[in-house]
Amino acid sequence: MAMKGIRTIGFFGHAGSGKTTIADAFLFLAGANTRFGKVSEKTSAFDYDPEEMERACSLNLALATFDYKDLIINLIDTPGYSDFIGEAISGVQAVDCAVMVIDAAAGIEVGTERLLKKIEEKKLPLIFFINKLKKESTDYYKIFSAIREITKRSIVPLTIPIGEADKFSGVADIIKNKGFGAKGKEEEIPAQIKEKVSQYTEKIIEAAADTNENLMNKYVEGQKIELSECLDVLKKGIIQGKTALCLAGDALELIGIQNLIETVIEFMPQPDLLPDIEIDSQKIKRTNDSPFLGYVFKTIVEPHVGELCYLKVLSGSIKSGDIVRNSTKSSDEKINQIFSIKGKEKKDISQLTSGMIGGLVKLKDTQTSDTLAASNIKASLPKIEFPAPSISMAMVPKAKGDEEKISTGLTRLRDEDPTFTFAFDPEIKQLIISGIGELHLDIILSRLKRKYGVSVELTKPRIKYCETFTRKAEAQGKYKKQTGGHGQYGDCWLRIQPLEKGAGLEFVNKIVGGKIPSRYIPSIEKGVREALQQGFLTGCTITDIKVEVFEGSYHPVDSSDIAFKIAASMAVKACAEKGGVALLEPISEVEIYVPETFMGDVMGDLNSRRGKIMGMESEGKTQKIKALIPEAEMYKYSTSLRSMTQGRGYFNMKFHHLEEVPKEITKRIVEGKAKEEEK
Repeated sequence: MAMKGIRTIGFFGHAGSGKTTIADAFLFLAGANTRFGKVSEKTSAFDYDPEEMERACSLNLALATFDYKDLIINLIDTPGYSDFIGEAISGVQAVDCAVMVIDAAAGIEVGTERLLKKIEEKKLPLIFFINKLKKESTDYYKIFSAIREITKRSIVPLTIPIGEADKFSGVADIIKNKGFGAKGKEEEIPAQIKEKVSQYTEKIIEAAADTNENLMNKYVEGQKIELSECLDVLKKGIIQGKTALCLAGDALELIGIQNLIETVIEFMPQPDLLPDIEIDSQKIKRTNDSPFLGYVFKTIVEPHVGELCYLKVLSGSIKSGDIVRNSTKSSDEKINQIFSIKGKEKKDISQLTSGMIGGLVKLKDTQTSDTLAASNIKASLPKIEFPAPSISMAMVPKAKGDEEKISTGLTRLRDEDPTFTFAFDPEIKQLIISGIGELHLDIILSRLKRKYGVSVELTKPRIKYCETFTRKAEAQGKYKKQTGGHGQYGDCWLRIQPLEKGAGLEFVNKIVGGKIPSRYIPSIEKGVREALQQGFLTGCTITDIKVEVFEGSYHPVDSSDIAFKIAASMAVKACAEKGGVALLEPISEVEIYVPETFMGDVMGDLNSRRGKIMGMESEGKTQKIKALIPEAEMYKYSTSLRSMTQGRGYFNMKFHHLEEVPKEITKRIVEGKAKEEEK
């Protein structure tokens, strides 16, 4: 297949904007599906996962590769919920052009801006599709103006609506100067719309003249510029990321979708027109004759297939039986079966050429973000930057003996979804799973039960409190025991003082004159560390202190390692009684993204969580709040934030530092710990 015969497009946008409906309509009108699959009827070609069908929304990246006219089209549909943004980010990595879908009734939403930022970073060719224009109170021109505010690209409208809301019946194609109704059926442009078509024809000419010197000279001199002269200039601007297109429609009514298909074919670039790939200090052209280079952008695990890696071939080609290099892992991989994928359907194919996407199975070491390449390419492409998990829960099996099945299931789910992590935390003695939000973890549990037959419960994770000294203290620890024959004798003085936050534990030997032989110092340090592990308020580790052993005595016969270890432990306890011990709690650095409308509610809520606002800045119509908040106050914050912002807010968080817990809260925690121990 010649390279000009391939288009790889992805649908992105806020949840509920209609991406999957557009993708299904695209398949139907292109003749790749005999019926128009619908999410609401559980017949979508893209939302075929049981959880997606049950919840009637996209949770996974889905791929459909099909033939249309003389083309191969790779179509990628992505979820809009912020909990599954990792899937959309994988999609951004794979596509050659992006279609940003906007709900005409809702307008520009947080998810729109968040994903647009990722698309802009990659400088992808871009189409905005204003969807659901059949809804009440929709205004195409208002949304068009809003789009121009959130991107630096010049926005060129190619179709505008005929009629509004329930009277919306079709679109007027600016370039063809024709009207198109449902299923792309040609119709007359009403007289009242013709003036708008003329206005936007002029806008296309202006946009083209703005990026081309010859056209600009003609424009300034007042010479007539034909629309046909502008098309190649527009295409060049799209590839360079200077120009984006805008189309109108309603996917459920099959209005504007045929125009979208033709626009993708006509204006979106074939792979070999995209910039060369830079790797290993060389530039590789996106042609079949170049060395093979491929990128795994998604991994799924299927019961009868095992791991299936979605591979985008960036240059060259591969076929079954080839040996290629995984340059990320520095290992060789044999290419076994290659699949062409259309939703849940898979078809065996013999090879993949430059620009194509396919599924590879039975690879040894390859996972998401890995680079597969010809043996002479040693470097790898950058890994996908996925967002860090922002919510953690403790997992408890419902049945004993399920630990191994749980571990296997969680490992495979993590292989599929890099935004999900799990680990056993020995400090709090809990298995902790972490994800982007509560819905994300809920889906993980559903899949664990359905795919691996394991039922678990989630509980609140214990907070990793620590303790520290509040002031300097000195004390003696003397252990003396006589039992007939050899006794036990150890005597040491310790000086303990607080250090700055994050310093950990510093142990210093200040014994002079051999008052304690050097062979016993390691035992004293061991005794100190073991005593500090136990804590004195809640049994938490004591940290951020300096411990000096500066005085002591020994007995030539009765002294021993165990005696000095016990003496050190006694000295630590005596110092704690003198020095005073405070409880430390982990403080998280949190970045919260919310529409300006909800700022008051969110700020008030942060104050109630003992949050300290560190700064605010605008990102388009979204406000970013930076705050330091105790981890103990962040439990189920994603649910609260969604409730406060009508599902439009999201946040990131990471550990920042340890800080002393207020006395009244310390008292409550200590009392709670005592009751827990009684039980």
